[in-house]
Amino acid sequence: MAGAHWPIEVQLTGGPDSWGDRARALAATGVDGLFTFEGQHDVFFPLVVAAATGCDVDLSTNVAIAFPRSPIHLAHAAWDLQRLTAGRFRLGLGSQVRAQIERRYGAAFDPPVPRLRDHVLAVKEILAAWEEGRRPDHRGPYTTHTLMTPNFDPGPNPFGPPPILVGALGPRMTAMAAEVADGVLVMPFNSARHLATRTVPAIERGLDRGGRDRTAIEVVGEVIVAGGRDDAEQQVADAGVRWLLAFYGSTPSYRPVLDAEGWGDLQPTLNVLSKQGEWPKMADLITDEMIGTIAVRGTPAACGREIVARFGRLADRISFYLPFAHGDDLIAEVVAGIRAAAG
Repeated sequence: MAGAHWPIEVQLTGGPDSWGDRARALAATGVDGLFTFEGQHDVFFPLVVAAATGCDVDLSTNVAIAFPRSPIHLAHAAWDLQRLTAGRFRLGLGSQVRAQIERRYGAAFDPPVPRLRDHVLAVKEILAAWEEGRRPDHRGPYTTHTLMTPNFDPGPNPFGPPPILVGALGPRMTAMAAEVADGVLVMPFNSARHLATRTVPAIERGLDRGGRDRTAIEVVGEVIVAGGRDDAEQQVADAGVRWLLAFYGSTPSYRPVLDAEGWGDLQPTLNVLSKQGEWPKMADLITDEMIGTIAVRGTPAACGREIVARFGRLADRISFYLPFAHGDDLIAEVVAGIRAAAG
């Protein structure tokens, strides 16, 4: 739980020509880990480059989209990165939303919670089979894995199988993650009220359903930071976060967070504007109160205090990102602010 040694992660950004340098620079800010986001680039390649730099930090996917990938692909990537990082890799998996899965990836989406559960159990079984020197025996409703000839078996990993975490927002996905995965990646579009009323009860239900206690999983609290050390920096931060919250808020599956705060009627408006490409108008609808409620806002010290207040009794690890132009010195100050507040 929260404390002076609370692990803190930030996003590894950039492109293929800069991933190594960025990994070294970010590690120098004092963070404990780096994560990748599946956006403009592959989610695994940056971590391979980062691992090759020798940076002594944890590396994780946050998240790799599961449905377009076979569990065998995920297992091989996870095994290799676990070896490359000397046991410091976490495989974070996520479902994305229907439109992205069906129209961008060209993959099947329905039903997302049972399908992702099947993927998680399949990857875990494949990794366990390699550890134990046997064939996998996963016969799930969406994927089956019962063959493993020696040519394709890497054998036991010297650092053991990597943990598998699931990105979750809704109560059914969150409960599933707590039931069968090694951890829950709490989605960053969130609020203290939504966490308390929906996320925490869902985690408890999942643990109970799986016959597990709280120590069986790692809970990663993800958070968007709108941090600035003066008015000029705060304006830049607010503009970037406003755009991101408008983007998230336009998605129907994220409406429960807005509902929890009494802002649910904003979601369909944002959705209509997104289909019209009216991104500036969408951002204008995000108020400072929304930024401070869903993200954290203010000086690095103030952001650190809010992060600890929001996640101190829930999270085992913190993962934050700043969706605006900033220097690495700001990251370092936010990290220091979190650690100071955590005590």
